Amino acid sequence: MVKVAIMGHGTVGSGVYEVFEMNAEKIARTVGEPVEVKYVLDLRDFSSLPYGHKFVTDFSVIENDPEVTVVAEVMGGVGAAYQFTKRCLEAGKSVCTSNKELVATKGDELLKIAEEHGVNYMFEASVGGGIPIIRPMLQCLAANEFNQICGILNGTTNYILTQMIHNGVTFEDALRQAQVNGYAEKDPTADIEGHDACRKICILSDLAYGDKFDPDTVSCEGITKITLEDVANADKLGCVIKLLGRSVRCEDGTAYAYVAPHRIHKESPLAAVEDVFHAIMVDGNATGEVMFYGKGAGKLATASAVVADMLDSIEHKDNRRRIMWGDGSKKLLRPLDTLRSAWYVRFKGAREDIESILPVESLSEPVEGVFVVQTSKIPTAEMDAAAEKLNAVGKVCAAMRIL
Repeated sequence: MVKVAIMGHGTVGSGVYEVFEMNAEKIARTVGEPVEVKYVLDLRDFSSLPYGHKFVTDFSVIENDPEVTVVAEVMGGVGAAYQFTKRCLEAGKSVCTSNKELVATKGDELLKIAEEHGVNYMFEASVGGGIPIIRPMLQCLAANEFNQICGILNGTTNYILTQMIHNGVTFEDALRQAQVNGYAEKDPTADIEGHDACRKICILSDLAYGDKFDPDTVSCEGITKITLEDVANADKLGCVIKLLGRSVRCEDGTAYAYVAPHRIHKESPLAAVEDVFHAIMVDGNATGEVMFYGKGAGKLATASAVVADMLDSIEHKDNRRRIMWGDGSKKLLRPLDTLRSAWYVRFKGAREDIESILPVESLSEPVEGVFVVQTSKIPTAEMDAAAEKLNAVGKVCAAMRIL
C-alpha cells in the first residue's frame, strides 16, 4: 500500500481527501495497489471528522515518516508552503501542488531540488485547475515550438465581465454578485487586478520557453477600470471585452508576456467563454492553435488534478518526470514597448487632437464630447506617448488593446 499526505485542509485540501476516498478502487487499479492518506496537516481542529485521527499539526511528522512518499501541498502562499515543500523534496518525497503563487515565484528552485533528490515536483492544478494544460504542453505538444499562449485564466474576472456584457451590471455590482456566489474572495484584489492570471501566464511561459518569467516583472492590468460604456462600445463593433493572459514568442527567442483587458471579436473562440469558465489557446509551430476549455476552479475539479499528479508521481517514482526551466538569467522577457497592437480609445476632447496625435482607423461621432477611436497597429511605447499628449489636451477615459 502507498502512503501519502496532504498539507492543508481548506477547499482544495478537503477535496483531495474526498477524491481519494470517492475513487479509491479506480485509484488502486491505476497505480496497481491501494493508496492511503496517512496524514493531513492543518493547525485547525478537525477531530470531529470521520478521519479526524489522521490530522497532525507538526510538519516534521510527515517529513520524517519514510512510509510517506508523495505529498499534496494545498496550503497556498509562499511562506510555510515553500519551506515545507522544500523540506519534503529534500527528504525524498514527491510534492504535487495547486499553489500557483509558489510555482510562479519559486518553481525553478523547487524543480532543481526535486531533480537533485530524484523526486517529482508537479503542478498541473496550478494553472487551469481541472483543465489539463501542463501535461499536454509537456507531452502531447512536446514536439512543438510554442509561438503564442493566450487565454482567459481567471474565472472570477470572466464572471464579472459576463455579467457586465449580458446583464448591464456595473463592475461594482458584478463583483458583489461574484462574492455572494462564492466566485470571489472577500479580498478580491488578486483576481480583479490581474495578479492571479499573471502567475498563470508566467508558469505557462516558463514551460513554453524554458526560463523563468517573474510575475513581479510582467506587466499586469486588471479589469477595475472597465465601464459599461466600454462594454457597449465593444458590442456595437461586434466585440466583447475579456481579461487575457498572453505571451508571444519573437524570432530571437525572447517573448512578450503580460495580462490586460482586450477587446476581441465575437468570432474568436475566446469570446464565447463565459461565466467562471476558462480557456487557454496554445499555438504550436506544428499543430497550429489548440484550445483547452473548462471550469478552471472548484473544489473537486482542482483536487482531481492534484490527485492525478500524485498518481503520476507514484507510477514514476523510479523514472521521474523531466520538468525544468531556468532561473531567469536568460532574460527572455521582452519589454512591452515594442509590442504592436491596435487600440480602442475612449477620449473626451477635440476631434482635431485625436486625428493629429493617433493613427486613426475609425472614429465615432461624439456623444457628450466623447469619441470612440480604433487605431491602426502601433507599438505600446507610441500608444503610451499618445495617451500622455491626449491627456494634456483632454481626457483619455479608456485605452485597451484590440486582439
